[in-house]
Amino acid sequence: MAPEEQAKFRQLLLKLREDLLSTSEVRDETSDTVHLDQQSVGRLSRMDALQGQALAKAGKERAERQLKMIEAALMRIDNDEYGECMECGEPINPKRLEIDPTTLYCIECAS
Repeated sequence: MAPEEQAKFRQLLLKLREDLLSTSEVRDETSDTVHLDQQSVGRLSRMDALQGQALAKAGKERAERQLKMIEAALMRIDNDEYGECMECGEPINPKRLEIDPTTLYCIECAS
């Protein structure tokens, strides 16, 4: 991959990482343990709060996985391996990388 293309994808990855990190505090707060006063809050409110907490935890885990994938992609750029399929070694279509810059496989190997 050409250096200018790698620079473009590096900027895209850094922006994605920045966006994920900027919302991490909110995710952390909403996935914390639910503390509800049993006397003043009804059963449905408790269930809603627990469901909201479960959704927030799932979102937090998804964001953490995405951050790891972004870091791995940045390392591949540093090692001049970015844009190469991890399975067959062929170049990954740049259009595919624009959709998901953390992708590891070409379309044939991903199928």
